[in-house]
Amino acid sequence: MNLSRRSFLAALALAVVASAAVADPAEPPKSGTYWVYVGTYTSKGGSKGIYRCELDVKSGRLSEPKLVAELVNPTFLTISPNGQNLYAVSETNGDGEKKDEGSLYAYAIDQKTGDLTELNRLTTGGGSPCHVSVNRTGAFAIVANYVGGSSAAFSLKKDGSLDKRVDFRQHEGKGVNPKRQEKPHAHCSLFRASGDDEYAYVTDLGLDRVFIYKLDATKGVLTPTDPAFVKLPDGCGPRHITFNPKSGKAYVNGELDSTLITLRAGKGGLLEVLGKERKDAVVSTLPDDVKKEVREKNTTAEVLVHPDGGHVLVSNRGHDSIAVFEVNADKTASRGHVSGTGEKAFRVPRNFNVDPTGKWVVIAGQDSGTVQVAEWDRGGAKMTETKVKVSKPVCLKFLAKP
Repeated sequence: MNLSRRSFLAALALAVVASAAVADPAEPPKSGTYWVYVGTYTSKGGSKGIYRCELDVKSGRLSEPKLVAELVNPTFLTISPNGQNLYAVSETNGDGEKKDEGSLYAYAIDQKTGDLTELNRLTTGGGSPCHVSVNRTGAFAIVANYVGGSSAAFSLKKDGSLDKRVDFRQHEGKGVNPKRQEKPHAHCSLFRASGDDEYAYVTDLGLDRVFIYKLDATKGVLTPTDPAFVKLPDGCGPRHITFNPKSGKAYVNGELDSTLITLRAGKGGLLEVLGKERKDAVVSTLPDDVKKEVREKNTTAEVLVHPDGGHVLVSNRGHDSIAVFEVNADKTASRGHVSGTGEKAFRVPRNFNVDPTGKWVVIAGQDSGTVQVAEWDRGGAKMTETKVKVSKPVCLKFLAKP
């Protein structure tokens, strides 16, 4: 490997990490462009799989989407730390010997074109896998099975292909909401490094818990911490979790009660709910004056920390907005909402992402069938004219184009 090739791979790795973890806003890639991979719900006459657009960092314009992989319901994607591979869940229940599992797919990314080549797939041990992440070394992946109420970890080969399932955890129990919490529903499975160690966090919407495991960096086995989980408010329905090393906090969005929950990240990977004296420990993602019918039907979907480290964003489905919060070590405070009207409106923002430079908020409107762009400006964002059509887009991931 020559020096230029090594430098290129290092730059790719930094760009991918910047899109998945919190750091200072990144410098734009030399190409001035990010590839944006779009996961979708597929259907006859609708989306066929994973699409790719190009985001111009200077103008915020998106190119027309191109189909790069045919796959049933690739509803969540992640990219390896070195930028060489993309992983996608297939949110189905019809795989495996018992026909009650979904699958995880591994792809190689063409470094010149951004196109995908399928390497292989493995079943996930449970139905409707809905989230996947890869650890910092690129050696392991972990998946959350929503219908199965479980998580599964996989070892990865040097070429990025899936090796084998190395860990499986079946959750048990139920929550207080008889319609949505009748059994476990794992919804997010996220690796996070802490010093020399690495941990996996699995949120379970059905149990109002975040399970915590220490990763064996050699074998991929997950060992529960003590305590093995953090309990969140009854009926909140935790969906996703994200971390902010600048503030020392973790943030979880309550899907069922439209809340943002702030937790303290402690030693040994543990999480702690802030005390009741902290009025900002649990805050609404909706405006105070929202109509009752909107409040009752709204659910949150994604939570992300902006690359500036000082803001957290949460998507509202029903209110159809992105809630913005100012955060630091001492507070979580609402700073308003990003939404559009007329041609700039989006419906059911299941997912969104912020480009690594922190300048553009790209929003996937599931029911509007659009991917749209808002421009970030000092703690807020305004919708731009940029809009491309993609049927039922539900996940967005960035990778620097060489």
